[in-house]
Amino acid sequence: MARYAAFLRGVNLGRTRKISSADLRAHFSAMGFEDVGTFRTSGNVVFGGASGSEAKLNAKIEKALSAAVGFDVTVFLRSEDEVRAIAAHEPFPAGHVEAAGGKLQVSILPAKPTASARKKVLALATDQDRLVFGERELYWLPSGGILDTELDLGAIDNLIGPITRRTKGTIELLAEKFFSE
Repeated sequence: MARYAAFLRGVNLGRTRKISSADLRAHFSAMGFEDVGTFRTSGNVVFGGASGSEAKLNAKIEKALSAAVGFDVTVFLRSEDEVRAIAAHEPFPAGHVEAAGGKLQVSILPAKPTASARKKVLALATDQDRLVFGERELYWLPSGGILDTELDLGAIDNLIGPITRRTKGTIELLAEKFFSE
């Protein structure tokens, strides 16, 4: 059976979209998944016992979570191998990362963007906000805090659909804790 990480969009933001880690584990266990674990409180769930296509699995989780918590939850699944690959990938030269005032971000995308969407998104990059695509990820190296950026994050969402973002460090730690070989 396959193991996955589910990255949930927009949970534990504000007062009305709260889900505790214990409740997330219970909801995933109730869906029949095994070895359920959570990482930090930003909507990162790791689980096993999954079968079927990723699309069907994603739809099952979104439907069950939305029913359980009373609001829509967008889910982005990545296999164990994909999480390890994201954690290991170095999208920018080390000197750029060291010189940046911000933390390297990974935007997890719903699907591989079209060539046209990629081109338009990359046209938004600057020396202060570097962008590089992975398979179904967009790596962003901001020069400062993400709240201080001039990068048009709304335009990116409009071009490639809803995303969820984590620091690369979070994904590295999640991979090390749950998917180390």
